[in-house]
Formats: sequence, C-alpha cells, structure tokens
Amino acid sequence: MSDIKFSKEELERYSRHLIIPEFNIEGQRKLKAARVLVVGSGGLGAPLLQYLAAAGVGTIGIVDFDVVEDSNLQRQVLFTQKDIGRAKVDAAKQRILEQNPHIKVITYNTTFTSENALEIAADYDLIADGTDNFPTRYLVNDVSVLLKIPNVYASIFRFEGQVTVFNHVDAHGNTGPNYRDLFPTPPPPGLVPSCAEGGVIGVLPGILGSLQANEVIKVITGVGEVLSGRLFLFDALNFETRTLKIAKDLDNPLTGKNPSLTKLIDYEQFCGLGIDKKEKKRENVKGIDVETLKKWLDGDEDIQLIDVREPFEYEIVNINGKLIPQSEVLEHVDEISSKNKVVIHCRSGKRSADVIEILQDKYGFNNLYNLEGGILDWVDKIDRSLPKY
Repeated sequence: MSDIKFSKEELERYSRHLIIPEFNIEGQRKLKAARVLVVGSGGLGAPLLQYLAAAGVGTIGIVDFDVVEDSNLQRQVLFTQKDIGRAKVDAAKQRILEQNPHIKVITYNTTFTSENALEIAADYDLIADGTDNFPTRYLVNDVSVLLKIPNVYASIFRFEGQVTVFNHVDAHGNTGPNYRDLFPTPPPPGLVPSCAEGGVIGVLPGILGSLQANEVIKVITGVGEVLSGRLFLFDALNFETRTLKIAKDLDNPLTGKNPSLTKLIDYEQFCGLGIDKKEKKRENVKGIDVETLKKWLDGDEDIQLIDVREPFEYEIVNINGKLIPQSEVLEHVDEISSKNKVVIHCRSGKRSADVIEILQDKYGFNNLYNLEGGILDWVDKIDRSLPKY
C-alpha cells in the first residue's frame, strides 16, 4: 500500500482525514486503491456517490439504465434541472468528477442483469446497493456472495429506512450474513410498493445514502466496527432508531448447510414477476391503451371511467374519472355499470387490473377494461400539460 502516492493537491484536499489518528494517511491510501461499484444512482446513489467521491475512493463504477426526470429532483440531489433527459450515469459522472478530479469513474448505462452482473462486478472490491426493487436486490446479493465481496445495502420507503453490510469478512476471517439470511424469500408481488408507488420524503435517501457511504469507508479502511450482522432501522417521522441482529440461516441456498445455488438465476421469476399463474390469469383482463380510451371518450358512446387511486393521488392529477379507491371498490359495486363499457384506471395499470380481476371473479362483470399504462401513459401520450408523479 505504500506505493500509493498523493499529489500536493490531494494531501490538502484530504487533510481532515489525514489528521484523524485512527484514519491517517494509511486509511486514505486504502480509499485511493479501492474500487467500489454502485448499483443505482437515484435517491440512495446520489448522496452515496457524492460522499465516496469526496472521500477519495480511487475508482467508482456506476450502473444505471435510467434518465433524469423532473420527479427525481425532489430527492436525487446529484442532479439539476439542466440534467433532465440525460442518462443518469453521464450526469452523475460529470458531477462527481467536478467534485473530485483525482478519482476515476466508470459508467455502465445498462440494466444490471443476470447476464452482465458478474462481468461488471468482477473488477470491484465492494458493491453498494442503491436499488429500489426486490429482483435487483437479490441479484446484487448473489453477485456479492459468488464474487466474495461485501455488499453495503440500504432501502427507503416514505419515512423509514434501513442499512446494513452483507457478506463482510471480519478480521478473524468470519463471513457475516447476507441478504438471503434476512429475507429468505421475496414478498408477494405488489405487497410492498416501490418509492415511485408509495412515495418517500426527500431528505430520507440523503440520510440513508450517507450512512451507506460511512459503511463503505469503514469496510475499505478497517476503521471502526462495520455494521455486519446488524440491521440499522431509522424512522424519520418520529426520529427513532433501532438496531436488530441478523442471524445466519442454515437453509440459505447460497451459504447454508447444503448450498443449492451456485450461479445467478432469473430474479424476475424468483420474485414472482415472471410468467406464473397470476400472470396467466390476467389474460382474462381486457386491456386498452390510452389512444383507444381517447377515441372512446371523444365518441358518442356512453363510457364510464373509474379511477381506483387514492384521493391524494387524484388531487395531484386526474382525467375526470369517478374516484373509487381500490380499498373501497367492493362497497361501491352498485355504482359500477354492468351494461356500458367501463374503463378502470390507476397510476400505471396494476391496481386497476387487480380490481378488475376481483370484480369479474366475484360479480361476473364482462364489460370492464383496464387502462394499460394508466395515468402515466395518458400524460406521456395524450396530455403533456398534466403533471406526472
């Protein structure tokens, strides 16, 4: 490690690290030599990337397939108004190199998948999970275990967040728990909404992303006690914290007594998002696109339009449908026409499809149509003057 050298500018930049007795120049050398892969540059990734860059992590990889949108700016403080429409990895790279030109940034403008994940992550010492969906979380975990590198994990929802370090090898050579020890199986599809569906207070990813960065720095430098085998929970609404212990699961298919998983799998299918009985059942749900709905509404036919979102969503944006929240639909069945065409919609088309399945199964409706893409598609393709959330 003594062959890692610093310029005068770097020594001045990192001087507040260098004068910490437990950290000093050896800790800074470890940071400069480190290679960290960050999967996701959104809410969690934004502060995480900024603090890793500022700290002097020598090589930072960024994986993200998305582009910057208006709705990102409420919490993804890495981006500005001028970045809207740009690939997130490009905007992120530019921003953190402006922050610290002494580091190297490698970008992967692609989805992190079973086909490319091992190849991408193979050159890194640590992976940091800034994703917001279960298939990718399991994928990131399995990659970290198969490559024998730590996984610094966090997740956020509304006012709550959690952070921990998975697959960490301590000074005695003991490997800590991984994501599958904490969550052996994914929740049923649709049970846990994403931040896009359920919302998140803007400052929360900043807090949790900063905690992630802190754990990354600790893992790399060996300073302090790493949050391995412990799950830190933070409630921003009540400002309460808890730390729970994570035990190893003897039935873990990767690291248990009888490992059965030796390679990456189809994580969409594993999380119930692939072709399964539920998906096949949806073949009974008739769907229409927003262009068809526009034609129907502009025509002479009597169409009933029902919005099954929540009242606060309706207040943000609506297309004049009758508001019957999903949880209240069965109480208002008599208000739904059984003769005319009925188009049911939500934000993206999932909740409305669920409602249609229930109404068809329980009450025999055969005149219901699901608006595929929901309000999001309507705003994109029919009326861009409406806000998108």
